[in-house]
Amino acid sequence: MDESGGSGQPRSGNDRATDRHEGQPPRTDPSHPEATPDTTGSGPAPEEQAPAEDAHGRDTGAKPSDASDSSDSSGSPDGSVSPGVSGTPDPSGTPDPPAGRAPAAPRGRTEASSGNTGGGAGTGAGGPRGPRRPKDPGGGLLMGRPFGVPVYVAPSWFLVAALITWVFGGQLDRVLPELGAARYLVSLFFAVAFYASVLVHELAHTVAALRFKLPVRRIQLQFFGGVSEIEKEAETPGREFVLAFVGPLLSLVLAGVFYLAMSPVEPGTVPGVLLAGLMISNLIVAAFNLLPGLPLDGGRMLRAVVWKITGTPMSGTVAAAWVGRALAIAVLIGLPLLTQTGALGGDPEDIGGMDTVTDALLAAILAAIIWTGAGNSLRMARLREHLPELRARALTRRAVPVETDTPLSEALRRANEVGARALVVVDAEGEPLSLVREAAIVGVPEHRRPWVAVSGLAQDLTEGMRVSAELSGEELLDVLRATPATEYLVVEDTGAIYGVLSAADVERAFVRAMARPS
Repeated sequence: MDESGGSGQPRSGNDRATDRHEGQPPRTDPSHPEATPDTTGSGPAPEEQAPAEDAHGRDTGAKPSDASDSSDSSGSPDGSVSPGVSGTPDPSGTPDPPAGRAPAAPRGRTEASSGNTGGGAGTGAGGPRGPRRPKDPGGGLLMGRPFGVPVYVAPSWFLVAALITWVFGGQLDRVLPELGAARYLVSLFFAVAFYASVLVHELAHTVAALRFKLPVRRIQLQFFGGVSEIEKEAETPGREFVLAFVGPLLSLVLAGVFYLAMSPVEPGTVPGVLLAGLMISNLIVAAFNLLPGLPLDGGRMLRAVVWKITGTPMSGTVAAAWVGRALAIAVLIGLPLLTQTGALGGDPEDIGGMDTVTDALLAAILAAIIWTGAGNSLRMARLREHLPELRARALTRRAVPVETDTPLSEALRRANEVGARALVVVDAEGEPLSLVREAAIVGVPEHRRPWVAVSGLAQDLTEGMRVSAELSGEELLDVLRATPATEYLVVEDTGAIYGVLSAADVERAFVRAMARPS
């Protein structure tokens, strides 16, 4: 919504509220995507009307909202987090939509990245999450809270752990045939130890994020690795590079530790085989995550470099995402070819049948994860690019003050008279006490409105429901998420009432920002 140059207040438009006649039935036609139930025959005007001006030319109306109050959803992803072979700290902390309502998933929380065969930092989620954040983000079996960040094991991990146990057990049968069935117990220990290494990888991202004062929603160990859901984007390319690099660095350190631990251990024993397997696994994790394409850690590092050169984070995201897509194609085609030629070890003559199918399936899964993660990164970068367009001043509805004992019909008549679309209950001195909920107005039959006082339909104002008219973008969403509500009182820096902000209006603006191309 445009703002006038002189006053910085929203421009006005034609307001059809005053054209409505008392007694006109509420508009609730569900076929109209932006129809808002007219809260009365003399209630706030329907959604599609343009904002009205007050005597000072201030527009307090913006695109209106649904009267319905739907339940929120929180991600993942995050908000679902898009599975990816490793991500890096990307806040895909995807900004969340406001007020307890969640838009249709585009997801996340997503420039989200997810673990690979060895972890990565990501953001929650694939798609946007609703602001009504639960105390516990969930995501599987809670294992602990190192550094205050919950660590979850997703149900998919148990499937992968079983697969690793079966595959590694087959290898142990060739190396240590004397183990017999006990080899599967050793293999299960290897699977747990490997994912402990992945957790260390994720904790490296988390500690770096906390060091830069970036909130981390959770760490989740899941199919093909893990993900650290970092809720905000790094402020500089240098910090972005560090956040991405610390994960692979810790994996390399772990590989070195396991290599040194092999020295006093006799080769061909269970400890020797386990240490060698963990050393090789961590080397693979580090090398794979350093590949320069989103959503891998190397992709975040490439993004930081391009961001530094061009000065715009969007340019870095676009470059790293397309490299990630090229990488996905290379994995899809190249991994089966490398296996068939014996480049990854083994005799090509012994490879075929079920092994070929397994390699092709693994390559397809990895390619899909990388391709999806790169696409999520692009989508969430586009969203952050448009977030500054969400301005409290532009989205605020004009409101009229009414006293606590004012009948609802009279309050709505006053609102229609001046083209306002919200009601603020004030005391005798004009201090705001509460906000009349739009959904509550709709629930009162028209014939009862003269006998219903507005105070009975109002929600008491809490400190978190007072929003500065100067807020915009992610800062505005953070404030709304902190205190979920359907309406907020918007005030000037002086404390004067500016109007009422509907959560549904912000949600719609959020969804439009997601749909708008860069």
